[in-house]
Amino acid sequence: MTDIFVVIEHRLGELREISLQMLTKADELGRKLSGRVTAVLLAGPEDGLDDEIAARADRLIVCRHDRLRNYDSDWSKELLSRIIADHQPFLTLIGHTPWGLDLAPALAVKTGRPLATDCLEITVTDGRPEVIRQIYGGKMFSRIAFQEAPGYLITVRPGAFPAEQIQRGPAEVVKVEVPADLAQSRREVIEYVDSSAGEVDITQAELLVSIGRGVGDEENIPLVRELADLMGGTLSCSRPVVDKHWLPKAHQVGTSGKSVKPKVYLALGISGAFQHLAGIGGAGLVLAVNKDEKAPIFRAADYGAVADLFEVVEALKEQLKG
Repeated sequence: MTDIFVVIEHRLGELREISLQMLTKADELGRKLSGRVTAVLLAGPEDGLDDEIAARADRLIVCRHDRLRNYDSDWSKELLSRIIADHQPFLTLIGHTPWGLDLAPALAVKTGRPLATDCLEITVTDGRPEVIRQIYGGKMFSRIAFQEAPGYLITVRPGAFPAEQIQRGPAEVVKVEVPADLAQSRREVIEYVDSSAGEVDITQAELLVSIGRGVGDEENIPLVRELADLMGGTLSCSRPVVDKHWLPKAHQVGTSGKSVKPKVYLALGISGAFQHLAGIGGAGLVLAVNKDEKAPIFRAADYGAVADLFEVVEALKEQLKG
């Protein structure tokens, strides 16, 4: 049977959104290939994650140890390589996150399986996977086919697929013990500190007015903040704005900031680097304003305007003020 593995990512006892997104894609592939979806969970002894995962998979392989409460790169690589050797999955999906960026290349070397990273789409043609990736800063897409191999590793870009409420379970649970010969890990995660914590919680906002490099100068930000206030929205931004210290990191959207799910996302002067687009994958309606008609943000937008953002901001404020 064709087996599709999904390596579950979690933090502080909670599932990461990328895990649910990968399970959704695995479900789609499993139906097309008449295959089985297997979730692989490395977790602490009492992490209550099983039920939410089990409903979305045919099988759940679980290995629990206090050392696995937080991500442990050495143990994760060793345990997953052994699980893959025992079960020989066709595909193994890992999140393209800081966690996955550390794990996937090491796992590819350990298992000898080919790896494609930061993938936006996955299909299977003639028994081999094909993936789509962005190149040249997101301005072009490339389609990549694997050569013949016993199995394949793929890292999935956050936000590339939805996190749907799929139903495959209840999953068969397979418990795996930590082998006695597993070497002591060389490093340990002591704690996680949320560097983007602040008074603003952009993850809960229903309407985000977001600015990018196109805002030009810190002195122009109050003009956009006024629009956000008139719309009843929250001001957010892309990474260049935070890097210039124009807004605190709590306002940043993207893979190094926050993933957001507003009903409306208004992007002003944001080019749309893939790190930013990954953070708005859950947004409802995306509106974009940018002078560059080739800006990648327009590919993610439902509606776009090739225009000066300040002209649009002033026109919207006039309409809202009546």
